[in-house]
Amino acid sequence: MARHSVTLIPGDGIGIETSAAMQQVVAASGAEIDWEVAEAGAACMDVHGTPLPDSTIEAVKRNKVAIKGPITTPVGTGFRSVNVALRKTLDLYTCLRPVTSIPGAGGRYEDVDLVIVRENSEDLYAGIEFEEGSEDARRLIEFVDESGAGSIRPDSGISIKPISVTGTRRIVEYAFEYALKHGREKVTAVHKANIMKHSDGLFLRVAREVAKGYEGRVAFDDKIIDAFCMSLVMDPSQFDVIVFPNLYGDIASDLAAGLVGGLGIAPGANIGKDYAVFEAVHGSAPDIAGKDIANPTAEILSAAMMLDHLGELEAAARIRAAVAAVYAEGRSLTADIRRATGSDAVPASCSEFTAALVRALEER
Repeated sequence: MARHSVTLIPGDGIGIETSAAMQQVVAASGAEIDWEVAEAGAACMDVHGTPLPDSTIEAVKRNKVAIKGPITTPVGTGFRSVNVALRKTLDLYTCLRPVTSIPGAGGRYEDVDLVIVRENSEDLYAGIEFEEGSEDARRLIEFVDESGAGSIRPDSGISIKPISVTGTRRIVEYAFEYALKHGREKVTAVHKANIMKHSDGLFLRVAREVAKGYEGRVAFDDKIIDAFCMSLVMDPSQFDVIVFPNLYGDIASDLAAGLVGGLGIAPGANIGKDYAVFEAVHGSAPDIAGKDIANPTAEILSAAMMLDHLGELEAAARIRAAVAAVYAEGRSLTADIRRATGSDAVPASCSEFTAALVRALEER
């Protein structure tokens, strides 16, 4: 087994605890990782004037692979978030969110197995906005009116929704290549092209063009976003790999996580051409930080995704099998899972849950 250098960004809030738990589980899996710890989060503001220091960006670039815990976004600083900054700086254009049932986790379904592929760089999250009452907003409102495109109330704040051929093509190609690599049978593109014909319409047109190159290898269909959400809740088994523009993917990925037990068990990754950052997708939960009651499952399953990316497939499979075994046994589950399952059993601490995973790995 090869040794790998990985940047670890523990984050803040419960990130400190879940990252430590993840390291213990990765070590027990047999994977050999040299961790380079880097800072990010609200605590960096006083020292660096930013929650994402340049040294952290350089550490990710040096190792090319990173895993991070949840990070609190400072309020009132004008800094959007560490996650957004990482994605933009490193061009992590793919957000990858596998959604899989874990028996014993309290999910609404027991057989969900789908993958969400979300475009990460465009759409309404591009951050192109005009404040209500500003001169730029006034000029834009005038331009829209003069062009005959429509009318905007003068007291409006405005966000621009760019979707490009380039951004769409690469995310849809990623979805199809992922499907081929992982033996998936179908890609579904989700959109609102019936209303937003020049943004979502472009997304759908390019998705259909890309799909033609995979005919006979991977099936393709498309769904309007509102119909998709209803269909997902009614019968998630009809979906396999699903590709979205940015905003819809953000919303739908949390919806899908709710079907299998919530964000506490939802792993994720942000991937680009040169770099990959793996992360639990839940928040930093500062209200329970330091109490040893957080659920580290999402961070641990994100580490399994990271090990897949590094080619350590056996170690990744062992981690997933250990997680499944501990949940199925049901004796060492954290408070959030006890609530989700309606159990009145005494919940395990984060440390106790982690120790149960380590034991399960050592028994394999």
